[in-house]
Amino acid sequence: MHVLIRCGVTWKEFAELSRRSYVEVASHQFGKRGRPTNVSRTAVLTGLTRREVRKQRARLAATTDTFAGHVTKASLVLSAWHQDRDLLDSRGKPLPLPLEGEGVSFAALLRRCGAGDVRPSTLLKELLSAQAVRETRDGRLEPLKRSYVPQSMDERLITMWGKRITDVAKTYVHNLTRPANAPARFERAAVNDSVNASALPDFQRFLEQEGEAFLERVDAWLTAHEARADASDNPHGVVRLGAGLYHIQD
Repeated sequence: MHVLIRCGVTWKEFAELSRRSYVEVASHQFGKRGRPTNVSRTAVLTGLTRREVRKQRARLAATTDTFAGHVTKASLVLSAWHQDRDLLDSRGKPLPLPLEGEGVSFAALLRRCGAGDVRPSTLLKELLSAQAVRETRDGRLEPLKRSYVPQSMDERLITMWGKRITDVAKTYVHNLTRPANAPARFERAAVNDSVNASALPDFQRFLEQEGEAFLERVDAWLTAHEARADASDNPHGVVRLGAGLYHIQD
C-alpha cells in the first residue's frame, strides 16, 4: 500500500485490478478436468456476481483492453485547470489563480470538480509537494503538471520490485498448496531481533560480499545446466530457475 500510494494508485484502482485478478485466477486455476471454471462456479469462488464475472472475462479476453484507472480529485483538478475555458488565457494556457476569493479561484475550481469536500489548503499542500503546482511571486497558484502523482519513482525499479515480490510469493504459494508427494521449494531466513543498530554498516558490507559470492556460484551452476539450442538434449522442456537474496531490516 505504501508504494501504491506513493505512485498515485487509488483504492478504487486497486479494487478494480483485484476483481480482475480474482476472476482470472479462479477461471484458469480452479477448473476441473483441465477445463476453465464456468461463470457460475467462478462467481461462487470469488463472491462476485455472474454479471461482473462475465464483464471481467470480456476485459481479460480483449488483448487491446487497457485499464482505465480512477481519476483522483487532485488529477481531476489539474486536468480541469488545463481544459476549462474559464480557466485559460487567450493563448489557451492555464490562468494563475488565487487560493480563495470571489470569482475564479483555486477553491472555486475544487468545487467545480466535485472536490469541495476537501480543504483547498490541504489539497494545495499535496500538489505543491508533488511539484504539480507552484506559487508565483504575487501569491497566485500556477499548475505545472496535468496529472497528480504523489512521488515519482523509477519505473524500472517498480517493475523489478513486482517481479521479486512475485518470485517470493510463488515460492510460498507452492509450499502452502503443494500435494503431499511434491517436494517443497527451499525457503530459509536468518533473522535476529536484537542486533545492535551500530552493526548495520558492517552487516551491509558482509551481505554484499557473501551474498554476491553465493549468487555468483548459483549463476555459474545455472549456466552449466542451461539448455542448448538443440532440443535433442532437452526432452523435458525448460524452466525459469534461480534463487534470490534480500536484506531484512525493521
